[in-house]
Amino acid sequence: MKDRGNNRSRQPNHEAFADFISSDWAPRPEGPARAPVADYLPARHKAISERFPGERLVIPAGTYKVRNNDCDYRFRAHSAFAHMTGLGGELEPDAVLVLNPTPSGHEATLYFHPRAPRSSREFYADSRYGEFWVGARPSLAEMSTLTGLRCDSIDNLPDALAKDLGPGQVSLRVVPEADASVQALVDELRERAEFTHDTAQSDAELAEALSELRLTKDPWEIDQMRQSVALTKEGFANIIASLPRAVGHWRGERVIEGAFGAKAREEGNGLGYDTIAAAGDHANTLHYMDNAGPVRPGELVLVDAGIESDSLYTADITRTLPVDGKFTDAQAEVYQAVLDAANYALERANQPGCRFADVHNAAMEVIADRLEKWDMLPCTAAESLASPAQYHRRWMPHGTSHHLGIDVHDCAQARREMYLEAELKPGMIFTIEPGLYFHKDDLKVPERFRGIGVRIEDDVLVTEYGVERISEDIPRDISAVEEWMASILKK
Repeated sequence: MKDRGNNRSRQPNHEAFADFISSDWAPRPEGPARAPVADYLPARHKAISERFPGERLVIPAGTYKVRNNDCDYRFRAHSAFAHMTGLGGELEPDAVLVLNPTPSGHEATLYFHPRAPRSSREFYADSRYGEFWVGARPSLAEMSTLTGLRCDSIDNLPDALAKDLGPGQVSLRVVPEADASVQALVDELRERAEFTHDTAQSDAELAEALSELRLTKDPWEIDQMRQSVALTKEGFANIIASLPRAVGHWRGERVIEGAFGAKAREEGNGLGYDTIAAAGDHANTLHYMDNAGPVRPGELVLVDAGIESDSLYTADITRTLPVDGKFTDAQAEVYQAVLDAANYALERANQPGCRFADVHNAAMEVIADRLEKWDMLPCTAAESLASPAQYHRRWMPHGTSHHLGIDVHDCAQARREMYLEAELKPGMIFTIEPGLYFHKDDLKVPERFRGIGVRIEDDVLVTEYGVERISEDIPRDISAVEEWMASILKK
């Protein structure tokens, strides 16, 4: 393969230059200390090891994805890899964690591309990996210190995966769709070893197990989530401060998006997902991400946003804010209905034996009740809730909750009985996010409500003592929102 951008390269390619650029460098600074997350990795490895005794497990980080021509998107590791190695930020594209079977369980080895010496051409000539272009990579010893893991060069991965492979010996599973080149290597090795079982199914089972492992968070993960929520509150404060400028801008929604995004990059790894900044009727488009419209006085703006910390754990918060700092009577009526639904869902989550699906059902009871009171249903609320037609879902078509963590929709590969049907357990973190969406052209909606869209989303943690709203400090009661906005806008 030709070098990226080779047709425009003017790099010197002479031995004398290579000798010159590699000489007279000061000693490198001391490497990183052991990361706090390293203490939690053995328990994570043990949990997945118990699911697949005697099998070799391959968990790739993934690689760069081309944005355009020779420019890449920022690298973000596969979530299973990040969870099992503790490597966050934008660290180690192309790395692979291998859990190799042993008589007592599994031994973890992290294969990655270690720092090349300054005498190598990679040092100055490789624009994707070279130290001169993207900074110094860690050495094998430094990475081992940081993660607490045994480390090896990625060049040794093929031999390591092939060792003792075959029916009656060692089998091989890989996280699917994480890295096409690693997947191809694993598939080739399995074909050569003449495995006859359904390898696609076995790989899906590995992804499923890794996803289910994240359904309950350890103390380190919980602390990361608290940090992400705290940063997200700061991002929302930036949004409120930006509202006067947003109102005066022809694409005010992007002013709001930018205000939050600046905080996300300044204080975290970035956004946990693309921000929704939906003013007026745009709030009724659930995944509105164009953020290209104006922000008008007298309207609401629905902002769904979360900051991803350097560890890759993200908050997921929605607040619906009155652009003028005060809710109108109609806006407040809709808003209070959604808030009551959120509060009732949280109340249900605190009851012993609550299952994940029960949280949504509780929110829907309130939503249906208010829609009946507003004479919007073709039947009673109870009948709508019991009917397969679910008429109330016209104005609340999404789910009320999803698990949250290293992915904004974490644990998505988990089995239904482990997710929707599971009883809430300490360590689970999920959202509660009911909404009402009244399109301006929806003739079944009372005229005073048309064009109003409201969602209120909080992040909650199940503890031994009940369910804690870890986003408690981000105001959401009507009076609290108005006071919060006033305190920021008067500065």
